[in-house]
Amino acid sequence: MASVIIPNYNGKHLLAVCLPALRRQTYPAGWFEVIVVDDASSDGTTDFLADDFPEVRVVALERNSGFIAACNAGVAAARGAVLVLLNNDTEAEPGWLEALIAALEKKPRAGSAASKMLLFDRRDHLHTTGDMMGVDGIPRNRGVWERDDGQYDGQRQVFGACGGAAAYRRQAWEQAGGFDPALFMYMEDVDLAWRLQLLGWQAVYVPDARVYHQVSATGGGVLASYYVGRNTILVIARNWPGALLRKHWRSILGAQLHVAADALRAWRGAAARARLRGQLAGVLGLLRVVKSRQRVQKSRRVEVQQIETLLIDPE
Repeated sequence: MASVIIPNYNGKHLLAVCLPALRRQTYPAGWFEVIVVDDASSDGTTDFLADDFPEVRVVALERNSGFIAACNAGVAAARGAVLVLLNNDTEAEPGWLEALIAALEKKPRAGSAASKMLLFDRRDHLHTTGDMMGVDGIPRNRGVWERDDGQYDGQRQVFGACGGAAAYRRQAWEQAGGFDPALFMYMEDVDLAWRLQLLGWQAVYVPDARVYHQVSATGGGVLASYYVGRNTILVIARNWPGALLRKHWRSILGAQLHVAADALRAWRGAAARARLRGQLAGVLGLLRVVKSRQRVQKSRRVEVQQIETLLIDPE
């Protein structure tokens, strides 16, 4: 069985598009469950689900706890051997779930499978075809904003899967520890991708798993800028092996200084100021990740050279 887990906060209007698409899946209905984790919404989501989608399992959180906590609550309630995370601001094509499951079945060392995510309002343009990791510590959505002309129609290994539409083998998820609630939101999928790679689990991009995404329909802005700024630094500090830090520290530091310089140039913008505050919070929080870094690095099961083959040079 597979479990499709949808975190939701005041997204009743989004679920009205997302859930019917899951009813149209070619993957047999009895072989997967749909779980909506309602993060203390105030828009009547739970009543809407009970009336219009009675087949959906609802996990109702008593207080708003954030995206990562909602995902983890869904995983805790899930019965499936494959855990599929799906944003509520998406619409999956009918063959989406079947393609993800098939890819994991064919590749026993794949711990995660990444969807082909396209823009909801420009369906011939890409959002991501899997996450890549730069030698500068900055994750990149492969193919972002490009017109989809079939240039990413081949299945291949990537660094990680965008958590907005990703399948995880439960065994891999549990071995890596799932999403870290300390991050609260943003970069949690990149953090998990690092831990999976260090454990020897691969990530596979599945071009036939097509899903349309309303980018930033449920996030973005000041909050996103802060947590991306903070969590990028914490993810680097915890997950990068020492040999790679020593080799690429100039690129990593240069990227962070470039981000800070851009934010200073746009100082009057609230998002720019939030990004700087996030970077500062990341630096100040470095000591708090020492123990988790030791644990993560001790768990590594692959050679550093294998990880380095997955890193890309910034464009």
